[in-house]
Amino acid sequence: MVSLWGSKNGEQRQAEEEGEQPSHEPSRQSGGGGHEADERTRLLPPRNDGYLDPDDPAVCLALSHQVSPYNLWSVRALRYVNLLFLCISFLWWVLLLISIFISPPSMNSRGSGFFDFSYTTLTLGNLLLALLFFSVPSKVMEWGSLILAFFLLVDMIVICAVSRLRLEEGWPGIASVVWATFMAIYNVVTDRVVAWGKREEEVRLTGRRESRRSLREWCAVLTASIIMVVLIIVSILLTATLILRAKDASLAPPGKRYDVNGGQYQLHFDCIGNITYGLNGKPNPTILLEGPGRPVEDSFTGWVHNAYKNGTIDRYCYYDRPGYAWSDNAPSPHSAGMTANALAEVLARAGEEGPWILVSAGIGGIYSRIFSGWHKAGVKGLMLIDSMHEDLLHNVGSPTRGFLLWARGIISPLGWDRVAGAIKGRSSEDRVYGPVAYQNGKFIKARLQENLVAESLTKSDVSQARTIQDEKTPLVIISSGIRVRTDRDWERKQKDLTKLTDNLLGWDVVNAAPHEVWTVLQGRDILEKRLGELVKAS
Repeated sequence: MVSLWGSKNGEQRQAEEEGEQPSHEPSRQSGGGGHEADERTRLLPPRNDGYLDPDDPAVCLALSHQVSPYNLWSVRALRYVNLLFLCISFLWWVLLLISIFISPPSMNSRGSGFFDFSYTTLTLGNLLLALLFFSVPSKVMEWGSLILAFFLLVDMIVICAVSRLRLEEGWPGIASVVWATFMAIYNVVTDRVVAWGKREEEVRLTGRRESRRSLREWCAVLTASIIMVVLIIVSILLTATLILRAKDASLAPPGKRYDVNGGQYQLHFDCIGNITYGLNGKPNPTILLEGPGRPVEDSFTGWVHNAYKNGTIDRYCYYDRPGYAWSDNAPSPHSAGMTANALAEVLARAGEEGPWILVSAGIGGIYSRIFSGWHKAGVKGLMLIDSMHEDLLHNVGSPTRGFLLWARGIISPLGWDRVAGAIKGRSSEDRVYGPVAYQNGKFIKARLQENLVAESLTKSDVSQARTIQDEKTPLVIISSGIRVRTDRDWERKQKDLTKLTDNLLGWDVVNAAPHEVWTVLQGRDILEKRLGELVKAS
């Protein structure tokens, strides 16, 4: 509070000596002139000594007014604009949250959809911070907003400059980062205007600028500074993760990406080897791989490629499910049946006519069975490696698992695990399709999409496919011995899979093998042997 002690000014003493009452009219400027008073009219004249007379009648008038920037209409207008921007940002935030689960028309993000949500969340935090401490401007807030605006500007440039990121984020992602940048710059301007307004009010009401703060103001500045530091750290992590994404975007995929579903997203597809023909002039079957719950390129193709080099098979193809490796995320919701249809579209666009021997593992068995049932004319064999059974999809569709995937996706744009891995030497290959691909926001969203429809759309799709499955299709079941021995329910469901067709070539339980049977030598030997039998039987 400004000190009000000092001596009376000469004019007041002269007025008192002459028996006149000093004028307390606030409707005139202190300097006279007859102008109507407004919010910028000084109630006290400026003083060089910085002190006021406690007996000055005008002091009572000064004390009856709060020294607040809100007394200026321009500051009040800025606060209302801030509230408007907060409402707009909140509505956009809600729309982006909904789009993670149900994609509105024209709002599908080929990327994860978590980045635009993160930028909007950051914007909300920044605007709320500015509103909560609107009347307590500080240099820390001003410089903090400038730093935040700088990193967001870098993000905006990176997204717009890198074509792959621009395609993945789409207009929602670009709009979100542009809006976040604009709001950060707006807060810098707002902070400066409020600081100016506060100085104006201090001079108008007390005759000088106040350089001191109350304890309450210092606590507010400290709290705002801590929150601003957190927002800056978040923006730095977002920028670092975005730079890694830009680096990974330069990793060219083998094969090619194909537009599907009316060009809404792309799937990556590749083939190894040439088409060969039998004595009857018809093409020999091509192996079509469907990976487990991670990118098919990560080790699953290894044993198949060995079979190709050994001459067991002549050719194999593989693709990445939506959100995996080089493939885009599909609109939500997205079931296994939708993926099977997208695969059929990719094969048509690539000019691939089959016939096919489907080889799949884990949850990939669900996708292969749907494709086999719906396109049975082109499927000449089916190999399921420790495959998921439709009756166990409740494990995939668990609400707890879904919430954890959602929470993991929300914080994935911060990417501290990816940034830490990059510092330790992780390559783009590791992040795109390798052992740490699970850290990718696209991959997390793909698993979340699996979770959301596992017990509804996907279970309905696979049940329908089983009903219409060609009973003459050669079938091989390979199971993990460790999993079978430790989980009786899994063993019963593996046995039930042997009844998918009437042409079972064999059911092998690899004793020492884990769920990923191909990771042990015995498992690879059995897989290659059974694959050769399928080729001959087809």
